[in-house]
This record gives sequence, structure tokens and C-alpha cells, in this order.
Amino acid sequence: MIDLGPWRSGEPGARERTAALVDEALQAAGFLLITGHGVDPRLPARIREAAKEFFRLSAEVKQPYAVAVGSRGWLGPGAEANSYAEGAASPPDLKESWSFAADEPTGDPSVDAEWFLPNTWPAEVPALRPLVVEYLARMRALSDELLELLATALGLAEDHFTRHTGHPTWGFNLNWYPGTEVLGEPLPGQFRIGAHTDFGTVTVLDRQQGSGGLQIHTDADGWQDAPYDPAALTVNIGDLMARWTGDRWRAGRHRVLPPPVDAPAEELVSLVYFYECDAHTRVESLPAPVGRVVHEPVDSHAYLRAKLDAITVS
Repeated sequence: MIDLGPWRSGEPGARERTAALVDEALQAAGFLLITGHGVDPRLPARIREAAKEFFRLSAEVKQPYAVAVGSRGWLGPGAEANSYAEGAASPPDLKESWSFAADEPTGDPSVDAEWFLPNTWPAEVPALRPLVVEYLARMRALSDELLELLATALGLAEDHFTRHTGHPTWGFNLNWYPGTEVLGEPLPGQFRIGAHTDFGTVTVLDRQQGSGGLQIHTDADGWQDAPYDPAALTVNIGDLMARWTGDRWRAGRHRVLPPPVDAPAEELVSLVYFYECDAHTRVESLPAPVGRVVHEPVDSHAYLRAKLDAITVS
């Protein structure tokens, strides 16, 4: 549990103490609970209600918005299987999503055509747009602040990562996890989201507590229910950040359980903000003593595209 209050306070030693706690936690699990973030809880609550209005519409109404993974619009049932990011076959994930992504052009036609297209908004739920726009602005600012905190935790210049987020890509998913009356009974090995790590730098998650909820994996304890605090945002690092730190920090491996047998009608909505970096950033492992494993340098967005393609169900 990391309180951003001391980090923001300017008190002597507060930033260093907070950074040390972050380093310790990310070496253990790749996950944090963040409080003191300043996001009004009424905002995600209103987004959830608007999102449910869309998701509860008929498939015929939603179908014109259907897109593939990595695009902007509706990901319907069976569109995605996250376990394939780890090379593990599984049935498709038991969810629907509305996906947004970075939409402010850079001026480079080839980059913009792939990564900075306009977002799509459901005409049936006009209230969703202003809420999401406000939330996205808060997530962008918070994610950059988290990257500054991560750099400090590594003993680096505060802008070590944010110098690569001048015009970054990001994704934002509204994930709807309905009950079995919508989905049917899960197949063997089928999850709301299969086991995987995220692909970018940091992920900021506003989630609901549920029996069929988030689990995280550590080498020490295996799969465990993720701790929950209604006032906290859940933050995990992704593959690019793990590679950048030379695996000092492991990407947070996680999954979302299927609807529970004892509560088959459970319905959850998660707000998931995936932060990345400027298009085609060269991600190179930090050397020892910070880093522990040297990965070959990667083009950030070639890496991201390969992962998005891997989880797409054709």
C-alpha cells in the first residue's frame, strides 16, 4: 500500500521513503495499491453506470461497433484470449470490453495511422464521453507521476522514463464481466481474463471486489486473491518496464477468475488504463547494479503490436 500523500508533500525524506517502499514491493510482486491519488471515486462510479447501459444492450445494437483487439470500439464475446501472450492456449476470455486508445496525432502519417486514430463513442450512451475524457486526463497525469516515482525508486533522474512520454500511446478498456446467465457456463480452463502480464510500462486499474475477481501470482505464494481497498487504485508494471529495469521488477502476472459457482450472477466492471511510451522508443535494460538480467533492446511498439496480435482471437 503506497500513499502518494508523502510523495507529494515535499517533506524532507518523504519521497525517498516512498520510493524505497515501491522498489521493495515491485521486486516482490509487480503490484501496488495506491492511495492519495486524488481521483474522486464518484467519477469511476459514473463511468461504470454509463458503461453498463451500453453493455446491457442487445448484441444487434452493439455489433456495428465491433472491432479487433488494439482498435477502438467494442470487443465482443470471444474476441480476446490473454493467455496467448504467454504462449498458453485457452478458450477466449469471458468478458466484453469497450476500448479507447491514444488519439492525438503526432504528425507522422505512418505512426498516426497505426497508433493515433480517432476514438469511437457509443451513440446510445452520450453521457459516457465527457466522463471518460475527464478520467483519461487524470490517468495520464497520474501515470507520468508514477513513472517519476519509479525512476526515483531506481536511483535515477526523475525524468528517466517520462522523457519518453512526450507523446505516448496508451489504451483504456472498460471491461464488463457479466454472470453466467449472459456468458453460459465457463469451459475448462476459461477465465474472465486468462493469466498474463501487461505489455507496457504501468497499468492503473480501478476495480470492484468480487468472488470472481483479480488474482496475482508470485513465485513465493502462487495464485492469491489480490488485496482490495475501495479507496485505492491497483497499479502493476508491464513487460516494457520489466525489460527496462533488467527484471529487477517483474511484470505483474495476473488473471481474473470466472463467475463463481456460489454467485453465478456476479457482474463487475473494471476500468483499466494501460500506459506505454512514445512510439518506437528503444527499450534497453538498465545495467547492474540496478538491472539483473540483460534483455536484447526492443522497439517498444513492435513489441506491443506482437503482443496485441498474439491475444487476438481470429
